[in-house]
Amino acid sequence: MMDIREYVDNQPPKVRAFFAMVDATAHLIGLSEKYWASQGLNGARIRILVEIAKAGGTILPSVLAGRIGVTKANISVLLVPLEQLGFIRISEHPEDGRKRRVELTGEGEAILLEKLPGNRDTISTGMSSLNEAETEQLWHLLSKLHRSRE
Repeated sequence: MMDIREYVDNQPPKVRAFFAMVDATAHLIGLSEKYWASQGLNGARIRILVEIAKAGGTILPSVLAGRIGVTKANISVLLVPLEQLGFIRISEHPEDGRKRRVELTGEGEAILLEKLPGNRDTISTGMSSLNEAETEQLWHLLSKLHRSRE
């Protein structure tokens, strides 16, 4: 019978790859969070603004919740500070009064345009141990994994 130490030390290649992705992701997220903190911002809030921008500037809260991986109940709480900062506007849906929609404001767009380049530089520096071909290969492999879940 294998003891626990031997079991955890002898991981199959796919499990080793999984934990390597987790560790690399945690490192890059840490770099990104430090950048956002140095800008007086919160990375999670920026992610919400980016998702709204990717949706064309307007999105339903339920769709936004699904994209960032939170419950519909939690998304309302997460949107409050963004609305207070003037980065988003929450309004009634024009066709369905029972629904609400979230809109990126000019201020929200401006903060993204001003601050996202610095975060991209931070992430690029964090990934500088990979050359262009390796980065492209990593992107293709991760995209393949992502597509396999659909």
